[in-house]
Amino acid sequence: MRPSKDDLKKYLEYEGIQILDLMRKALKQQKEKTITYSRNIFIPVTRLCRNRCGYCTFRRDRTRQPILTPEDIMRRLKKAESYGCKEALFTFGEAADKLEPVKDQLEKLGYDTMVDYIYHLCHETLKNTLLLPHTNMGILKFKDLKMLKEVNASMGLMLETSSPRLMKTIAHKESPGKDPKLRIKTIEDAGKLRIPFTTGLLIGIGETIEERAESLLELRRIQDKYGHIQEIIIQNFRSKPGIPMEDHPEPTLLEMIKTVATTKILFPDVSIQVPPNLNKETSELFLLAGADDWGGISPLSKDYVNPEAPWPEIGELERITRNAGFKLKERLPVYPKFISEYYLSERVLERVKVHLDML
Repeated sequence: MRPSKDDLKKYLEYEGIQILDLMRKALKQQKEKTITYSRNIFIPVTRLCRNRCGYCTFRRDRTRQPILTPEDIMRRLKKAESYGCKEALFTFGEAADKLEPVKDQLEKLGYDTMVDYIYHLCHETLKNTLLLPHTNMGILKFKDLKMLKEVNASMGLMLETSSPRLMKTIAHKESPGKDPKLRIKTIEDAGKLRIPFTTGLLIGIGETIEERAESLLELRRIQDKYGHIQEIIIQNFRSKPGIPMEDHPEPTLLEMIKTVATTKILFPDVSIQVPPNLNKETSELFLLAGADDWGGISPLSKDYVNPEAPWPEIGELERITRNAGFKLKERLPVYPKFISEYYLSERVLERVKVHLDML
């Protein structure tokens, strides 16, 4: 029987020995003793953005090069290919093409919008490398999602929270693109288009226990309707020097463990991911709470969203995973159950099948 909102709140408020019971309950949902990861390269196509989130270090207001050029990106992709990477993670600041520096450079490159440019980059990635594109793009219109589906193995957008209240707080008051209604619409549109999708919550940005439960239930509603969510990220807020939320308290380890376990109990059909670079000393504990994926790990590019937190070496990740009683396994940016004509375009599916023969 699926847990109710009251059940979720109860789990998130557990104390003492109850937390161990919750972890055991979550572990029972795991079908295999395998923890997956995707070997990727992180490409920040532009770091200009219309949002000014209280916790963000990705955004850049001034930069000599507003957009990475196709030549620069292809050099990076070729290097990633030599490192055995399978995923090209393309990210860009939300609605960046509404900003003059980006708009001007796009015009010089011969593109009208960032979506047109990203489509070209993904197309060239599929044409000239063995990498599979995964685009994390902020909110997009239905027609733009439909266009990008043709050249992406999967896509992603963090919900972060379903609470509109946070739009009035330091976290999101200057971030129109973090309006939950807009983000939910994008996630649902991806479902209508059958795009294998990554989403998740950002924990510790001022949300209440009840709001965490409501956010999880909103994602469950979407998954029940469309079934396209392949992984949910539970990401902890980390304080960084110079951000507006520098003095805001971080979520505790137990808060994170309870959230991870609760998420796995509610989503036995979805992989649960916790970023290992943000939890270097405690990451294996999340495996005992139901997390079963490490996300994208890059052997050559940094995490531009959290540049102060380097990725662990694959060997170190394997040791941590083994010590917790699990086996580490590399995956593609699209999960196995989504590898079909129903979810992938013909050209993406063709490239994915090449990797299946290699893995």
